[in-house]
Amino acid sequence: MKLETATFGDDGSIPNSSLPALIYHGALARDADAGAYEDLFGGHGWLGAWRDGIFPFHHFHSIAHEVLGIAAGNVEVVLGGPQGRRFQLVSGDVVVLPAGTGHCRVGSSDDLLVVGAYPNGMRWDLRRGDPAEHAEAVANIARVPLPDQDPTQGESGPLTELWSSSRADR
Repeated sequence: MKLETATFGDDGSIPNSSLPALIYHGALARDADAGAYEDLFGGHGWLGAWRDGIFPFHHFHSIAHEVLGIAAGNVEVVLGGPQGRRFQLVSGDVVVLPAGTGHCRVGSSDDLLVVGAYPNGMRWDLRRGDPAEHAEAVANIARVPLPDQDPTQGESGPLTELWSSSRADR
């Protein structure tokens, strides 16, 4: 497994986060089924799993962090909003998005299947970067607690250290 991190600034509509997005390339075997992602995430306290795709428009969640596992196919996403960065993800990859991080599907294979979940099954919202909601979204993001565990490696995973040190740096 290879870990890649990326941080994005507030662009005035998509707030993003001071916490880095974590991209785990090869977190699971390429042939792992959706149930393997649900078991992995659920075993580390990331609950409320769903199976679907990724919306083809820029959006973010202001009241929850989100994990996305690519259970089948491949996808090109833009993280960080319209001026963000493109990432190619394939089956076996996992992305952890801190609350506020913009994400959008810009291309995918026909067989794309994503498994998503939230720490402790947190409720989530859907925001599209409306400037009138920006201050409220930023305030919401600041209140989202850090997860107890990394969704792929539990208490000893990189998320706990990287996010704790990033939050302490604010």
